[in-house]
Amino acid sequence: MFTNDEDDFLMGSPRSKFFDIVYNANRSLAEQSIEGVFDKYCAMELLLEDYIKDENELEYLLNEIIFKRTDEMIERKNSLFIAATGDVLTQHE
Repeated sequence: MFTNDEDDFLMGSPRSKFFDIVYNANRSLAEQSIEGVFDKYCAMELLLEDYIKDENELEYLLNEIIFKRTDEMIERKNSLFIAATGDVLTQHE
């Protein structure tokens, strides 16, 4: 469960901390947090489909963002992991 950067409580990536918390949190709270992420993902997917009707164009644009804006993607993903971890922790108190 831990990798090299995760040996210390204060060390580790937002992703690794998220999974540490989710695996050890109340199952119901973890499910709520993950379901909230999926809800937002589905809403964003619907918005994109409303504005970009061509499925091939949508896939192309998504892949272009993933590969050309990697640093921004990493920052956003880390922010999402941090927010989701915070949600689980604050509900767990």
